[in-house]
Amino acid sequence: MITIAKPYLDEAEIEAVTAVLRSGVIAEGPRVAQFEQAFAEYIGVDHAVAVNSGTAALHVALMAHGIGKGDEVITSPFSFVATANSIVYTGAKPVFADIEPDTYIISADQVHEMITSRTKAIMPVHLYGHAADMDAIMEIAEDHNLLVIEDACQAHGATYKGKKVGSFGTGTFSFYPTKNMTTSEGGIITTDDPDIAARSRMLRAHGSKQRYLHEMIGYNFRMTDISAAIGIVQMGRLDEFTEKRRKNASKLSMGLKGTKNIILPVEKENCLHVYHQYTVRTDHRDSLRDALQQKDIGTGTYYPLCIHQQPLYKEMGYTGSYPNSEKAASEVLSVPVHPALSDVDINTVIASIKEWAQR
Repeated sequence: MITIAKPYLDEAEIEAVTAVLRSGVIAEGPRVAQFEQAFAEYIGVDHAVAVNSGTAALHVALMAHGIGKGDEVITSPFSFVATANSIVYTGAKPVFADIEPDTYIISADQVHEMITSRTKAIMPVHLYGHAADMDAIMEIAEDHNLLVIEDACQAHGATYKGKKVGSFGTGTFSFYPTKNMTTSEGGIITTDDPDIAARSRMLRAHGSKQRYLHEMIGYNFRMTDISAAIGIVQMGRLDEFTEKRRKNASKLSMGLKGTKNIILPVEKENCLHVYHQYTVRTDHRDSLRDALQQKDIGTGTYYPLCIHQQPLYKEMGYTGSYPNSEKAASEVLSVPVHPALSDVDINTVIASIKEWAQR
């Protein structure tokens, strides 16, 4: 079976976890601090605050900026539901702006149209590992005095004009096992603002800076040293993982170029795509998925239903139409691109898609 995703772990991660277990410090401790410093340096910011999931990172980042009831946050309807849910958690309202049809990234023009007197922030999603148009997003934010909170949960190491995502506004990342790097489960917030970092640290730890002294409502969103130990090892391999993903994507694109009924992913000028997913699109998506499944090739549909179409959001009164997002949701299919793939695996994927296309 050629899987759609696979954590890339070996003896180094096992030894790192074993060392933590033997130390007796298995909750938040020195490994978390070490991981935070390493990740901040990698992204190019002053502070990183580790939490226990990417969803928690989004939630904490919003709350650290004071976003709450009565506020609106503009984001993409074509993302995992956690993007919008994190806004709902704060009492604020997600407002959706449609995506660009080629990159699946939120359209800056659509963002501009959705701004109201209640808009407090923009949350661009660097989907599938491709950066949003951050010049345009930051210009809109500056013109309208808005915050920017980047959902970079799929974009570890992705760049826009040479600058890593997560360093433009307040960044948020996920370390779920299928992501470009993992801590088994976890997330992190990146920022240059010491006050946002301080509030984030309080929010992840029951609203306290000092044990048993609680200054605000907070949560138990702390990362463990066990997770951080895995993350430290993975950090040292992230550029290697990215290079392998990009090479695999290049092989797929070269092999599939010109294939009938298949639209290949794009990489915009001045962007470095880290290919969390290699996502093709076709109006015969189910047929292609079934054909690959018969060849023991895993696929993923990210995402088959836009957020505003989810039952939860329909119950909340969401009705709008976002044609680019809805069309993408009916056509996208991700195929294996992860670092554990061999050349034989890549060639099998290419040959299987071409065989399907010829039929």
